[in-house]
Amino acid sequence: MHHSTLSIAMLGVQGAAAACTRAFLQEAAANYLKAIGLGQPSLLPLSSSATYGENDVTFSITSNASVFAAPIKVDFSRSLFDTTQCATFTELTSTQPSHPYVIHTQIFYDTSTASPAISKIESVVADTGDWIFNATAYLEWTTYETWSAIPPALLDSRSTIKAAGDAYLDQWGNPSHPVPFATYCSRLEGGLYTGAKNLTSNSCPMGAFPSPLNITNRRYVIDEELGAMDILNDFPFLEASYPLEKPTPSSNLFRVEKGGIRYIHENTVCATKNCGR
Repeated sequence: MHHSTLSIAMLGVQGAAAACTRAFLQEAAANYLKAIGLGQPSLLPLSSSATYGENDVTFSITSNASVFAAPIKVDFSRSLFDTTQCATFTELTSTQPSHPYVIHTQIFYDTSTASPAISKIESVVADTGDWIFNATAYLEWTTYETWSAIPPALLDSRSTIKAAGDAYLDQWGNPSHPVPFATYCSRLEGGLYTGAKNLTSNSCPMGAFPSPLNITNRRYVIDEELGAMDILNDFPFLEASYPLEKPTPSSNLFRVEKGGIRYIHENTVCATKNCGR
């Protein structure tokens, strides 16, 4: 088990449970980006029982199948900090010619002792051939958007942010289910940006699917200060080579402002090129 200087940012007393602070999580996210940029998972403070998974498959972080197997040049990243769960979410975009990526990662920390350690890492790792994948276009639009801190007087509650994201996914199973979109809302899906033709519109609503979808296995990281949330989930229907009910790994990142969804980023993995569509 490796312990880094991350524990310095924790407000705990030796021998007691540590408190999870935003400062700690910010440093933890930076450390994750350093580790993936160098291809050195040993930099991460993993607990002895930590689990690691990519695209709903659990395996060793030191495996050659892991994204840590080779250094990744990160062009841009965005992180969320969830002090309630002691978790981070990081969206990273890499346009490196050898292997472009868009990766969404949730990391959870165990604070039951004074030396915090990672208990779980889960990633949705998209690359060439995945749903509408285009890392260059993704980079262009994600850097265009504004995800600055919400003014304190305008902060939404954790429950409001969660309800907004859940409503969006719930509508896939019930087209009449109301979704609280902001006046202006854009969705970044693979390399497609729905607001490209009109940035001052609400282009986020989805059309009805051929049959109702049940979006299951939702895992949340919520950051009230950024008005943001990521939901890792299982997305049925999209992969044409699968039976309708068999899901593919997906992640939906939301920005919520004044109770309304302003931005959505979807990162979805396919079993066949562009999910056979």
